[in-house]
Amino acid sequence: MKILLIVALFLSSTATAQMHYTVSVDTPYYHVQLNAGGIATDSVLFKMPVWTPGYYQLMNYAEQVYHFSARDTAGNTLPFEKRAPNGWMVYTGKNTSIILEYDVKSTRPFVAANFLSKDRGYISPAGMFMHISGQIKQRVTLVIKRLPGWNLATSLYQEKGKEGFYAVDFDILYDSPILMGKLEELPDFKVGGIPHYFVAYNAGEFDQLQFIKDLQKIVQAGVDVIGEVPYTHYTFLAIGPGGGGIEHLNSASISFNGAGLQTREGKIRIYNFLAHEYFHHYNVKRIRPIELGPFDYDNGSKTRLLWISEGFTVYYEYLMVKRAGLTTPEDVYKALSTNIRAYESKPGRLEQSVAAASYETWADGPFGRSGGVSYYDKGPVIGAMLDLKIRHETNNKRSLDDVMRALYQQYYKQAGRGFTEAEFRTVCEKIAGVELTELFEYANTVKPLDYRKYFGYAGLELTADFELKPITQPNALQIAILKDWLR
Repeated sequence: MKILLIVALFLSSTATAQMHYTVSVDTPYYHVQLNAGGIATDSVLFKMPVWTPGYYQLMNYAEQVYHFSARDTAGNTLPFEKRAPNGWMVYTGKNTSIILEYDVKSTRPFVAANFLSKDRGYISPAGMFMHISGQIKQRVTLVIKRLPGWNLATSLYQEKGKEGFYAVDFDILYDSPILMGKLEELPDFKVGGIPHYFVAYNAGEFDQLQFIKDLQKIVQAGVDVIGEVPYTHYTFLAIGPGGGGIEHLNSASISFNGAGLQTREGKIRIYNFLAHEYFHHYNVKRIRPIELGPFDYDNGSKTRLLWISEGFTVYYEYLMVKRAGLTTPEDVYKALSTNIRAYESKPGRLEQSVAAASYETWADGPFGRSGGVSYYDKGPVIGAMLDLKIRHETNNKRSLDDVMRALYQQYYKQAGRGFTEAEFRTVCEKIAGVELTELFEYANTVKPLDYRKYFGYAGLELTADFELKPITQPNALQIAILKDWLR
């Protein structure tokens, strides 16, 4: 079996590391040593993020840090003080190089947390590695001392002829989770000539070859939306028993158990989940609201546009799995009907817009406050309605796919930044050829949604119990839109 450092490309670099980490395991703690060089001040504030991008909740990682100490290279203890809530001020004197050591308690098996047991380890880097305040754009190197018999998978690069990994800056480090243990490597596959890997802990019993064939089709369907593969390799990191999924630039951390693939319903659920996390590398990592980068690691980055970043990604997971030939139109109707029913059942829909729910997710949680609005439910519904509106207004010549491609080219590739809400609306209206006032009111107000009009563009109607189904006598344009929409 190949060693699972498959996700690390071997590159050479002449840059000098100023921040070097060594991590070793001692259940339930990771022991971290930081050798920091190039110090030019008498005191240095080291900070640990309070959240990790991709999970819009305060994680308070600093609360899991124990036994912090600082010394110079001669072994002399350096004074420090805790700066609430996530900082440590170290008084360096005239030392240009110092050494920090601390332990990170790691007991939560979750994709946004750190976990360590006798069988496996998972590192969410934002909760493990401190940076010097104001110096995110600093090169960092990293060595992991794992247990005997363990292998390791990460999207970090490994330098030729050197031990460990490196990241060009802390943004990349924080975006590169690490999975270790007795891992299993499923067959790899290529899309657009680019290798894709699936590495798992305790994956369970299932038809691996068929699963990989299906996953390849799903990835291809996602690539077909944008038309370009923006990475040199991609890895699915299946952390085993646990919770959640988080996207990264060229990897995704997912909770996974292949036993769920034994039923059709379970297979659709898992395939939708994988499609969702994969499509996020486009929609939120590259096609993103302007607030989501540069990140505010001290407070969290608030945006009103998660109904696009998360909600539209839910919508595209349905489309991708359908376009991959793994579900039917009826499955898509059912999924959207579930979203509509969930939204309409919440009394908070009359009080809170989905844009407000996005901004308030830091307090309310990713699925909304009790009885409130979730961008995971209303977002995909607005996405579907916008898609069908564009198709209707352009005689089925344009779609939401054109919007996503335009955002990718115009803001990610050309401008090198995220888009504002006004810019997003401008792109949508340019492609649709009409004003889209009502649809944006649906996002920014509590105005009731006109399901009959928008789903009617595809010859669909909504029953009294919020079930989407085809009408009996669609016209030619409705037939064409429905066929192309769920091709």
